[in-house]
Amino acid sequence: MYWPGLWPMHCMPVAHRPICWPQLFQRETPMIRFTLNGKDVQSVDAPDTPLLWVVRDSFKLKGSKFGCGAGLCGACTMHVDGVAVQSCVWPLARAEAKQVVTIEGLGTPSNLHPLQAVWVERSVPQCGYCQSGQIMTAAALLQNNPSPSEAEVEQAMAGNICRCGCYPRIKAAILAVAAAGAGLQPIASPSAAPPSVASVAAARNTEESV
Repeated sequence: MYWPGLWPMHCMPVAHRPICWPQLFQRETPMIRFTLNGKDVQSVDAPDTPLLWVVRDSFKLKGSKFGCGAGLCGACTMHVDGVAVQSCVWPLARAEAKQVVTIEGLGTPSNLHPLQAVWVERSVPQCGYCQSGQIMTAAALLQNNPSPSEAEVEQAMAGNICRCGCYPRIKAAILAVAAAGAGLQPIASPSAAPPSVASVAAARNTEESV
């Protein structure tokens, strides 16, 4: 026999539970809306979910990488309202109503961002794992400072670790794009003509002849 005062509510027979009992454990999941690579999107992931996992797992954009999970290596770098951020420690809630750009939104195979073009032309990567983060940080730098000095490049890129040690090639590539005057394109437009690698190559030849 069931005695209401003796049983905890979660042990009550179903027939004796209050009608509102299931509602006690139901919480409405907030819908977080933001712009991802130029498209309006929404997510029902928990607000404290790192933006990196929302982008990779919910939106299936795998270009941004997990490196440390502590915001120390830069492999996960994305742009939020034009600012380079470490998405592995950036909660989804902070992306509400903001513009998020990943490496997939920076350029396409047929319409490379100038940095992507020079990365290919100069064979900058070795293993390539950290390079999307390197490029995103460099793109934010050139958008805010189209003609950085070597010291400014080094300072801006200090938070991006390359375990293959490609730092000299990374710095040289950024300076080449700046010298070619091609660093002002934050997001490639699908209708725009692909950037010319020749202009970057010319800048490289000039650099090497000095």
